[in-house]
Amino acid sequence: MSGSNGASRNNRPTIKDVAAEAGVSATAVSKVFNNTGRISEPTRLRIVEAAARLGWSPSAAATALRRSRTHTVAMVVRRPTDVLGADPHFSELITGLESELSPRGYGLLLHMAGGVAEETALYERLAAEGRVDGAVLTDHRTDDPRPPLLKQLGLPAVLLGTPHHELPVRNITLGNQEAGITEAVRHLLGLGHRRIAYVAGPAELVHTGFRQAVFERELAAAGLTPAAVLHTDFTEAAANTATGQLLALSPRPTAIMYANDSMAVCGIGAAQRAGLSVPDDLSVVGYDNLPLGHWLHPRLTTVDQQVQEVGAAAARALLAECGEDVDTRPLTGRPRLVVRESTGPGPG
Repeated sequence: MSGSNGASRNNRPTIKDVAAEAGVSATAVSKVFNNTGRISEPTRLRIVEAAARLGWSPSAAATALRRSRTHTVAMVVRRPTDVLGADPHFSELITGLESELSPRGYGLLLHMAGGVAEETALYERLAAEGRVDGAVLTDHRTDDPRPPLLKQLGLPAVLLGTPHHELPVRNITLGNQEAGITEAVRHLLGLGHRRIAYVAGPAELVHTGFRQAVFERELAAAGLTPAAVLHTDFTEAAANTATGQLLALSPRPTAIMYANDSMAVCGIGAAQRAGLSVPDDLSVVGYDNLPLGHWLHPRLTTVDQQVQEVGAAAARALLAECGEDVDTRPLTGRPRLVVRESTGPGPG
């Protein structure tokens, strides 16, 4: 290619500048200078020549990091900041991760990304600069580019949750993922509820579709269909809106299941503001068994998916992928229903 695209940030060239100059991805540049992966000789020469024209070379610090472990792992979260700040799920998960990482001298590098392109670029930069030894993946999506990307980048990774299909990274989950939703639906049916609604998460998340399918299957086995299924983005506003829509139905649901505890707490508040009593007029079930469920009145019936234990298991698995000698025995538990006071008998 003729000419230079210029350098960013006060004329200091970056790996992206080299990629643009050579007409390749930042990943390709990383592979050439890290001597990883397969790059054709013409492409390699083009990248090297582009780097020479721009006067770019990997930083000495990054080179040193690549020659040894950084003792740092990354977790990139692609959720809105208001959702992340309001959902204790991630603090529980981080607690579990840190319980295994910190004693072994590893740190957790947390990033937030606004979309697919931003997240992809972030992983490419982390790999190119040799800043982390591996990554923890959350919020698995049905068409998820991250596992093959990290495999291509040569960055060890583990995925939290039930995989959509065969993936090139290890996944960490509790056994029998159906158990929690199954127990919750059967609990409500046993209390006499026949109009049961579900406030789910975003449709593109694998666990959303998985749990919804189990929910609908259990109702069908009892000869019922859902009162409604609504997909939300996990925000407080979305949970309040969804609950209001469900309570406006005629006949309205007598029980609502939520995809996480935070939304269930919002749902209880919305029901109470509408003049309903929980559980006398409406039963509510959450998912996660986070500490906030104990602080409510009534206390929240919820599915315990042992978030801290899963985080700790994910950390051990990733440490093993990074070459550490750790115990990677599989988790033996399963999601289970914890019955408290937010569920009660259905209409007689």
